[in-house]
Amino acid sequence: MPQMNMVQAIHSAMDVMLERDRSVVVLGEDVGYFGGVFRATEGLQRKYGEHRVLDTPIAEGGIIAAAIGMAVNGLRPVTEIQFVDYIYPAYDQIVSELARLRYRSAGDFTAPVTIRTPCGGGIRGGQTHSQSPEAIFAHVCGLKVVMPSNPYDAKGLLIAAIEDNDPVIFLEPKRLYNGPFDGQPDQPAVPWTAHAKGEVPEGYYRLPIGECAIARAGSELTIVTYGTMVHVAAGAAQAVGIDAEIIDVRTISPLDTATIIASVKKTGRCVVVHEATRFGGFGGEIAATIQEECFWHLEAPIVRVGGWDTPYPHAFEWEYFPGQTRVANALKRVMGEAA
Repeated sequence: MPQMNMVQAIHSAMDVMLERDRSVVVLGEDVGYFGGVFRATEGLQRKYGEHRVLDTPIAEGGIIAAAIGMAVNGLRPVTEIQFVDYIYPAYDQIVSELARLRYRSAGDFTAPVTIRTPCGGGIRGGQTHSQSPEAIFAHVCGLKVVMPSNPYDAKGLLIAAIEDNDPVIFLEPKRLYNGPFDGQPDQPAVPWTAHAKGEVPEGYYRLPIGECAIARAGSELTIVTYGTMVHVAAGAAQAVGIDAEIIDVRTISPLDTATIIASVKKTGRCVVVHEATRFGGFGGEIAATIQEECFWHLEAPIVRVGGWDTPYPHAFEWEYFPGQTRVANALKRVMGEAA
């Protein structure tokens, strides 16, 4: 199988689906002639034509509204929002129309819309190019929310998202786009059990939406995380010598609670890690679920590690980012060691 980074895997998924299913269309700002700001759609317009890979105006609300109209008329639109930070003008369309379409029509209409969008830090883009707002989408009934951590999962989950009859918010950690990601500049790179570049089949395959993956098996402690943080967590666990089981959530909503609960019951300890702001982040939902289901199995309090409760800074991106040092300190704290 060829080696791909995440951008190449995402490109491959759209290429496969455009060829396989003529109802699939791709639309967004600069996705056609330019090939997308991160080149995820490069060459697709030349291959499939302007009627299937469409450049749109700079109007996120209009992009999603058009996609809804396409979906109810039998198409499977794949939209690109250049940065998730720009998605808010479309939030009303997503929440009030797209997410509720199947429910409000009593199943007469479905909304097979996939919204691809880069999230998180990695380009020193500051407060308007680095956000991780997965929690605000997970809160909305009717939306599925996916965030892969490696190219193989990215392609398989994106194909599943395109084929899904419900809307999917597909969040792509831009720090992993051209991987592998080597950690913070002031810390040595460590081998990871999961890599941002790897073998990806060229043809069609899909992975189930709604299932976690065990990125690393372990017995002393469970780390529940997703996206870029899967790699950071693996590096932190190895650096401090803790036999941690790492659960890659992959699908934030619907959440595979069974896999998480089984792991925490086995290890008795848990650290939840995400790049998003800690307060109000999705880690709170994960921690609450674990507390409800695993209380009598816990040997220590659940600890969350997230971004600071500030806008994502430009000059101090690495200080904001929950890197290996902060995750390692949380692991040692839960294990009862001095951080």
